[in-house]
Amino acid sequence: MATLKALKIRIGSVKSTQKITKAMKMVAAAKLRRAQEAAEAGRPYAERLETVVASLAAKVASGPGSSPLLAGTGKDQVHLLVVATSDKGLAGAFNTNIARLARRRAQELTAQGKTVKIYTIGRKGRAVLARQFRDNIVHSVEPGDLGKLGFAEARAYADDIIARYQAGEFDVATLFYSHFKSVLTQDPTEQQIIPVALPVTKGDTAGSAVVEYEPSEEAILDDLLPRNIAIQLYRAIRENAASEQGSKMTAMDNATRNAGDLIKRLSIQYNRARQAAITTELVEIISGAEAL
Repeated sequence: MATLKALKIRIGSVKSTQKITKAMKMVAAAKLRRAQEAAEAGRPYAERLETVVASLAAKVASGPGSSPLLAGTGKDQVHLLVVATSDKGLAGAFNTNIARLARRRAQELTAQGKTVKIYTIGRKGRAVLARQFRDNIVHSVEPGDLGKLGFAEARAYADDIIARYQAGEFDVATLFYSHFKSVLTQDPTEQQIIPVALPVTKGDTAGSAVVEYEPSEEAILDDLLPRNIAIQLYRAIRENAASEQGSKMTAMDNATRNAGDLIKRLSIQYNRARQAAITTELVEIISGAEAL
């Protein structure tokens, strides 16, 4: 049985930990508001740009003169999985859920005889995937604080990925990140970014508007395709920043509650041990008095 001194030290330690988790929850709550506003503000542009690019791509016939980002390589043997997570932990299952989705996809592709390469943005995602796919990781980036990353960094990542595609290192690139819905809900998301995923055409297109572009669709796509990849990466980073803080806020709240429950149990155990010690001393005193 633990001594009174050991129980007292442990209660003090848990109380100190509870103060830390409570402070981290407050910090995450403050950062969450800014990150959520940034993520929500960037969604309309990213979604609209993706729709415009997909619509243009559907109207342009793939041929020798088409952009390779649109036409693809004509095969899907080598897949690049771009896994965007964070560098920091203590955020619940935020990083693990993204890495698990990417790992599941990698396993499916490997079972189909495909070659899988992994490009990680964030140290935590790399740590999880390296357990099974260490040799498949071709590049890793540690972005630091996701809330401080701007479009310039996302554009640099996009340029690197495009350069690797143009060098023939892969045929298809898929982005993995966490879509922020609420403090309690962050959905791991999979999105193909190279080549452009064409929209599913429906049978009735009679009501579709006819749009003429100046310059041509091909010229517009040559400019929009690289920008779209950078925008989708930037969107993923913004969504991850909000998801990280939401998940961290929930995790720290749970940790604070658990610390409170543990303090109550330890306090009961301490009081019982102290009462037992006092009772023992009284019995010894009474026994000694009776012996006299």
